[in-house]
Amino acid sequence: MTTTLPEASARGARDVVVHPVEAWEALAEAHAARADVLTAVWREARAAGRKHAIEDFLFTYYPTRAAQLRRWHPGPGVVLTLPDAGGSPEADDRTSWRWYRQDAGAVTLDVAAYLADRGDTVRYVRSLLTATASRPGTFGCFGLHEWAMVYGDRAAGRDHRHPLPLRLGHDGTDAVVESHPVRCSHFDAYRFFTPEATDRNQLRPTRAAQVAMEQPGCLHANMDLYKWCLKLGPGVPGDLLLDAFELARDIRWTDMAASPYDVSAYGVEAVEIETPDGKAEYVRRQRDYAERADALRHRIIDTCDRLLQHA
Repeated sequence: MTTTLPEASARGARDVVVHPVEAWEALAEAHAARADVLTAVWREARAAGRKHAIEDFLFTYYPTRAAQLRRWHPGPGVVLTLPDAGGSPEADDRTSWRWYRQDAGAVTLDVAAYLADRGDTVRYVRSLLTATASRPGTFGCFGLHEWAMVYGDRAAGRDHRHPLPLRLGHDGTDAVVESHPVRCSHFDAYRFFTPEATDRNQLRPTRAAQVAMEQPGCLHANMDLYKWCLKLGPGVPGDLLLDAFELARDIRWTDMAASPYDVSAYGVEAVEIETPDGKAEYVRRQRDYAERADALRHRIIDTCDRLLQHA
């Protein structure tokens, strides 16, 4: 039986959740099973020695391992009771994890030690996500960041970034970029634009301006919620990490479906953003992802607040 107890602090009372060992081991097992489902496609390709042009991004651009996603963390303010005798592999292992503290037959996240190492990260993530959440979403970029990453490649004698054919060929791809306004606000997308495409972007995002420029309609800003959960590590509850990963995975498939690449080999129908119907479909998905991301963004902000209560 899980119980909730009040704990006094300098900033007022807050609840501490106490999980008996049977309850939290079941939560950890369910978390690992959910992670296995979400990573099954990528793990199957990797085991077969195949690259996966869509899902590899979730483990390379966002460097992590499937095993890391399987590891359940309770987050701040949760006490995990240890067995009285005999122990268990899960409980014994957890007592040695970084930033965990064992005391009086229980283990919990040592938030003070965690913040000593990760406090600046917590404060930065909170400031970025709060600023992003405060702005209206901008829709209608139509995923042209991916097209701008290959624009002019043939003329410059370069190979494009993915080992996939271009759906419209080089000339057709360049024509789409040239016939649309490009307005990318996300620095980590913009920095991969080809030199020929850089000046076509109406904005000039920089790392220093990231807090001032990110907006909640951006697919990459919403995928990055997964990155921020990874950065926060054990400070983030396991369900929040997997919710962010699931959103990032869904967005990634749309990002590639709307890209200049032919992804039909993966059973994906193209979102033809060069057509009116394709544009409408892209915006529909973009708004749906923004709504899902808004809820996750506020959950991460709340988690940061709970961590910083201990500072």
